[in-house]
Amino acid sequence: MAETDAHAREEPQGRLLSLVLLATVLLVIGVEWHGAMLFVHGASAAVLVFVVLATPLVGWSRRIFVLVGLVLFIAALITRSDWLRIIEAGLESAAFIAAFFSASACLRNASATSPSIAESGRYLAHQPPGRRYAALTAGGHLFGIILLYGAIALLGGLAEASARREANEEVRRVRLRRMVLAIQRGFVSTLCWSPLTFSMAISTTLVPGATWGDAFGFGLIGAVILAGMGWALDTIFKPRLSGPRPPVQRVGTWRSLIPMLILLAILLSTVGGLSAVTGLRAVAVVLVVVPLLAAGWIAMQHLGDLPLRRVVQRAVGYSEDLFNYRSELVLLVMAGFIGTLGARLLLPLMAGSSLDLLAVPAWAILVAIVWIIPLAGLVGMNPILSVSLMAPLLPSAEAIGITPAAIIVAITSGWALSGASSPYTATTLLAGSIGGVSAWRVGLSWNGLYTLLGGLMLSGWVTVVSLL
Repeated sequence: MAETDAHAREEPQGRLLSLVLLATVLLVIGVEWHGAMLFVHGASAAVLVFVVLATPLVGWSRRIFVLVGLVLFIAALITRSDWLRIIEAGLESAAFIAAFFSASACLRNASATSPSIAESGRYLAHQPPGRRYAALTAGGHLFGIILLYGAIALLGGLAEASARREANEEVRRVRLRRMVLAIQRGFVSTLCWSPLTFSMAISTTLVPGATWGDAFGFGLIGAVILAGMGWALDTIFKPRLSGPRPPVQRVGTWRSLIPMLILLAILLSTVGGLSAVTGLRAVAVVLVVVPLLAAGWIAMQHLGDLPLRRVVQRAVGYSEDLFNYRSELVLLVMAGFIGTLGARLLLPLMAGSSLDLLAVPAWAILVAIVWIIPLAGLVGMNPILSVSLMAPLLPSAEAIGITPAAIIVAITSGWALSGASSPYTATTLLAGSIGGVSAWRVGLSWNGLYTLLGGLMLSGWVTVVSLL
């Protein structure tokens, strides 16, 4: 009875929160596509309403972020004559994050009932030992572009089920660890370049003159560096088993991946093409294209079975998903608000200090960015928070003689390393849950050497980019 009462109370709250988030998405689309101040003010108001409604429904670990945001709000009100402008800048950042998350998660919802996704996942999880790590890294990368964090949950669940069928405890433990790491590392490499990731969306928003198209090629090379290094480490430090390797039952063929590759090609070509034709930022196109692509995907799954009706039903059901994401959304939204507002409050202090970043070589600034983000992640700072706080304090790319793309590459590289190492990120928490260990062990033990070597290699890469 208590559970029924709780569900009845949550149902209207869920509908209301979903409507507020939908309004936020539409208003942010208006901001990105039209730029009218009416949309800006509306989006800021909508995300503020969301935080007010959602805060009582989340735990204290999230409410603390709201309290910190409130403290910064009061600090701005007391110390700054332009307090209204800088607070609205923080709310604009928060609204964009809420809209981007809500829109990009549509594909995750559409994938839940896709037979092709399940089939391709099983194919990757049942590769023979010599190809399994590389296959799951590629799978974690491809699935990560479409499903975001859902890629780790999906492939990780399949990997766990595959490993659990192994009777030998030693083989089962080793196999599960290698499979989980391959999936996680494949996913974090997407943070270097994918237009659907927060790393790219937020960095291109914060760095003046930056575009996804300019940073795409450099970021893709960074992703190859991370994925290739993970494979090399797995090959070099491959555990030696005390007995013979058991046979692996193959499931499916490489053709199982074709639907995923087609979907990915449609997504990237549409986002890139519309961005080039309209002159809009890639993230502005993503906000519109991804929900439409998700609707089309759902319709394709129900051809001959009232596809339009099914799409409407799933859209209504998606509101429940958004309500279930409320805790994660409050964290992300407040991280953006705190970082943006905190940076605006720090700017006058930076200007009055003796620290002159213009005197620091550009390559040194980029290398510092690569390391600061994962180090901040170790003390609990979400990358959205650390990047939103740091990026506005950096000198302009032109002032230090580099392109905006170089700064984007440094930020997304550091973000990827944080995704692999920080015990507070969703990637390590999910990997730890699937692998049966703590997030600290995943981040610092399993991925410690990977993060250090990755930091060194990506530091070298951003240095090269700064010279280009």
